[in-house]
Amino acid sequence: MSLMPIRLHNSLTRRVEAFVPLDPQRVTLYVCGPTVYDYIHIGNARPAVVFDLLARLLRREYGREHVIYARNITDVDDKINAAAQAAGTPIATITDRYAAAYREDIARLGVAKPDIEPCATAHIDAIAAMCRKLMASGHAYAAEGHVLFNVDSYADYGKLSGRSVDEMIAGARVEVAPYKRNPADFVLWKPSTPELPGWDSPWGRGRPGWHIECSAMAEVHLGETIDIHAGGIDLQFPHHENEIAQSTCAHGGKPLARYWLHNGMLTLDGRKMSKSLGNTLVLHELLEKHPPEVLRFLLLKAQYRQPLDWSDAAVQQARATLDGWYGLLRDLGDVEGGVLEETDPAWETSGNRLHDLLEALRDDLNTPEALVVMARMAADARRFISGPAEMRNLVKSQLVSGARLLGFLQQDPEAWFKQTASGAEVDAAHIESLIAQRNAARAARDFARADAVRAELAGLGVAIEDGPQGTRWKVATP
Repeated sequence: MSLMPIRLHNSLTRRVEAFVPLDPQRVTLYVCGPTVYDYIHIGNARPAVVFDLLARLLRREYGREHVIYARNITDVDDKINAAAQAAGTPIATITDRYAAAYREDIARLGVAKPDIEPCATAHIDAIAAMCRKLMASGHAYAAEGHVLFNVDSYADYGKLSGRSVDEMIAGARVEVAPYKRNPADFVLWKPSTPELPGWDSPWGRGRPGWHIECSAMAEVHLGETIDIHAGGIDLQFPHHENEIAQSTCAHGGKPLARYWLHNGMLTLDGRKMSKSLGNTLVLHELLEKHPPEVLRFLLLKAQYRQPLDWSDAAVQQARATLDGWYGLLRDLGDVEGGVLEETDPAWETSGNRLHDLLEALRDDLNTPEALVVMARMAADARRFISGPAEMRNLVKSQLVSGARLLGFLQQDPEAWFKQTASGAEVDAAHIESLIAQRNAARAARDFARADAVRAELAGLGVAIEDGPQGTRWKVATP
């Protein structure tokens, strides 16, 4: 572990704190995953990418074997029920399809699999057990087939979001029901009609509420108190607030999590991105238009707690930056410049670019500063393009090592430049044949033919560069 601690903004205390795990041999991280009833939008991908980077940093600092990262799948929910009924299929048909799509799409963004991926439907017994425990201690009650959490029984309700109960009732769409003792009381278990999925319970056939699913899954896999609980700021209330209430009360006052992290929301050209406004961008579709690393770059461009604006100009800027980095790798192709091991002294040597990169990430995942450091590494590499082999090897190693930690430069440079905007490969053999025809025409001083071939290549979206290494080509950035 580094002598310099990771510092994280804890939403619960509203300040940046040094991260000190309960047990450095077992560092626990739980991130709220998707409700799988449709393809996710790009905003849903932000926590997956951001907290993948946090997991990378934790594993680097504490050892891969000492970090347990859980990210759940919500596979029973009213939105899933509605989608299944509309399609005339069982909910498993819907959830299996979109859970697989989610895994595939975020994997293309460079997001590694979590250590544990619990699904709500596999934890019904644990959910029911937590309901019984809360009822036995007076923190929950049964009413008309429902089990509800008694908000009045938990004095700290609202501490995470900083709201009073009255404010939370006014600001949330709470279900007004005669069986509730307090309008703010929330559902832990609810009855299911015959056409809805359900499980037998002491309160009748029913299904769990959304909030208690995460509490039960975190308890089963990570314990009663975990180190870090993370998710989007939209989950702070009511989801995370309710998780804290039910878990703390079920566990005799023990905190659910010691650090709470929340990422900011995405906007589109300055406007809030939401389905109600009709301006969401579906990740599955974006991956058909842009290389995945470009999308990852954009999702890490702003500090994770800040809003992130999506625009075509921002996408083009991200592509241009990555083109520059890949161009340096291509120009340094004659030296090895491999990834430096985590134990290499360069990572912890003050004044070294890699040390600066790590310090940026340790400072509450300051990715804007990390990208500034990467720009400096790229400038170093550019300065030594024609330098001694030893220096070329050094600057390439640093560039590749820093980029890999962030999840970039995962491809061969030639493959990067010879892909379409969506990342698909082009007909390289045809393009190479045209370039050979152009070069032959130039050698024969048939410049009209050479210009015609160049125009044909441009029409195919291919840009060519003549240099000391010969004629190189790449798919032009739109």
